[in-house]
Amino acid sequence: MATLLTACADSHKLTRIGNPKDHPLSANESIYIAVPSDGMYEAKTYTGSGANTTQVIKTAFAHHLRRVQSGRIHQDFDVALQHAKTNNFTTLVYPTILHWEDRATEWSGIPDRLEVKIEVVNTADGSVIEEGLIKGKSGWATLGGDHPQDLLAKPVEEFVSSLFK
Repeated sequence: MATLLTACADSHKLTRIGNPKDHPLSANESIYIAVPSDGMYEAKTYTGSGANTTQVIKTAFAHHLRRVQSGRIHQDFDVALQHAKTNNFTTLVYPTILHWEDRATEWSGIPDRLEVKIEVVNTADGSVIEEGLIKGKSGWATLGGDHPQDLLAKPVEEFVSSLFK
């Protein structure tokens, strides 16, 4: 029974690169979140996955800050950093979708999977404050409603919360 319940549960892993306690963020920060390119798996592009990822990250930061804004379309890193600087944001959040796989798990038994890298960058000098790598996998009993973006909220909130004093 325990094995069956474990197979039904979503799982995620958050790996941090760096130490946020060296450069904690404060409530006075202003954050600009770039939109990543839409995720792909094999030849399939998951239209809207970049915007969905940005929205999940924006929601997590909005719990901690007053000034949080996200882009509308994908920008490469240099363009996003310049936009953040020009608009007086103290911090750029630059997510990258490394893997995005939306499966009909309940029929195929193949789980949804995702992998997203999040870089938190000081806009003044372009230095990376913190990086996080989130990997997620859906459980088997999704009942047809789960998608890769549903695997993001918990680890993103965990990552964002760790950035503040």
